[in-house]
Amino acid sequence: MDVPHRSMQSSSENKRVGVYTYMAQWPVYALAWSVRHEKTRRLAIGSFLEDYSNKVELVQFNLDTCDFSTDNRLIFDHPYAPTNLMFFPSEDDSNPDIVATSGDFLRLWQIYDDRIELKSLFNGNKSSEFNSAITSFDWADFDVRRVATSSVDTTCTIWDIEKETVDSQLVAHDKEVYDISWGGFNVFASVSGDGSVRVFDLRDKERSTIIYENPIQDCPLLRLEWNKFDPRFVATVGMDSNKVVVLDIRFPTTPLMVLCKHKASVNAISWASVAGRQICSVGDDSRALIWEVVESVFRSENGDGGDMEPVMWYGSMAEINNVHWSPVHLDWIAVASLNKLQLLKV
Repeated sequence: MDVPHRSMQSSSENKRVGVYTYMAQWPVYALAWSVRHEKTRRLAIGSFLEDYSNKVELVQFNLDTCDFSTDNRLIFDHPYAPTNLMFFPSEDDSNPDIVATSGDFLRLWQIYDDRIELKSLFNGNKSSEFNSAITSFDWADFDVRRVATSSVDTTCTIWDIEKETVDSQLVAHDKEVYDISWGGFNVFASVSGDGSVRVFDLRDKERSTIIYENPIQDCPLLRLEWNKFDPRFVATVGMDSNKVVVLDIRFPTTPLMVLCKHKASVNAISWASVAGRQICSVGDDSRALIWEVVESVFRSENGDGGDMEPVMWYGSMAEINNVHWSPVHLDWIAVASLNKLQLLKV
């Protein structure tokens, strides 16, 4: 049984978190929320199979009935397991209905009522039909033509998806780049096997700023998410680490907070998209922890966050591999665990 818990600081009353489960036909890793006005509770989920042939499926959640609906025509084959998924980042329904995936390449898929078709495939290596694996990407909601990808070949690439061309390509790190996140117009950050968080400004492509280095030598940083609502804050997670490191880019090198209450490795993090002061982390301890990021805690003399308790946590029966906070509805979080997509109403 999955057990939700809530321990709000302002009240001793325990309230039940709503948990809604969709059972997929295969293990789930990548997931994404749609932001289109008429499809805000539609999600995409990607399979995690150690085969060339994988799947991406669209799933619709009905708030009135609390049920999920699917359409076999809206499942498509994907080469290798997708490392990330994102829908077109605009609420405007006049924009094309597209989902992007990363893996061996960055791909855009056009969604129709009765089918999904490959629209574009982006290959940054024009001299070869092969491409270095794309570990992740971020689609800029402030400029929907731009998608930033990270790759195992140490590069970050900015794509103009309208022209289907490379806008910029940077050698970003000394080792594989594992994650990437926009922080604003022309500015993005990435994390790498070299253990650093680096910030780039496309107006000065020859330079980058290291804002954090993993104190554990030769230990990669695997996950990164820039807070889109409050761009002062960036969160990152290291390999085999139970800690979430919260950074303020105005004060580089020293974390503002290190959140340490997971009992096993953290697998993914996601900021609340609307209010921006909460972050959810999930891990191999089968828990999703929600933290209230309060600046007064940052500024306290001994407040490194190490003793900070989450305001809410949710327990599952298996490791939780991924998490995404709804970009439209602040009280909904999606998590992936084994072959389950679960929506948490918090």
